[in-house]
Amino acid sequence: MCGLYSLRKSPEETRALFQYPDQPDFPPRPHVAPGQPIAIVRMEEHQRRFTLVRWGFIPSWLKDVKPGRPLINARGETLLDKPTFRNPMTRRRCLIPADGFYEWLGDVPGRKIPYFIERQDHGLFAFGGLWEHWMGADGSEIETALIITTAPNREIYQIHDRMPVVIAPHDHETWLTGDVKEAARLLRPAPDDTFTLTPTAITRSAPAPKPRDQLELF
Repeated sequence: MCGLYSLRKSPEETRALFQYPDQPDFPPRPHVAPGQPIAIVRMEEHQRRFTLVRWGFIPSWLKDVKPGRPLINARGETLLDKPTFRNPMTRRRCLIPADGFYEWLGDVPGRKIPYFIERQDHGLFAFGGLWEHWMGADGSEIETALIITTAPNREIYQIHDRMPVVIAPHDHETWLTGDVKEAARLLRPAPDDTFTLTPTAITRSAPAPKPRDQLELF
């Protein structure tokens, strides 16, 4: 599961990798948590666009949005089996820029060790994501997104049994515009030796998400 990640790169670096025409001026964020605005790249009128949505997926069919655990992750293996995700997987895939993410080792509350996971070259990468547009009966609207997870590669397996789906740059276009079968083939672990894992600390300004604050749909 992925419940905290970072995007510390500049807008210029992010724009260069993801190739969208927008020029947003967003600040570096070492800790991006559920419920916060997150950057996504999606297709709009046949071109890539940058936009901000809320991290915490709200299905379009939901009648009312109530406080509760945000739906931040979904398992790649079962996306097409679940009505909640079948249509977004077909029509509303997105790339989520990041330069690292956090996972915790251990099962004793208060003693879990946070690890920061980043590419060996410290570069940008993209999570595979889904986004959705929700409209309430009163006309209120909100766009949300989640991160897709898969089985871990060799490095992540040392500390966790899941990892985010990472879409390689040469697969960005397929993920955004390919048919659903082509896209589904990208829901796999990142190659071994992609990431390094470093024990770290989470500051008070970025509290670690607690299990009750996050949900992965199985």
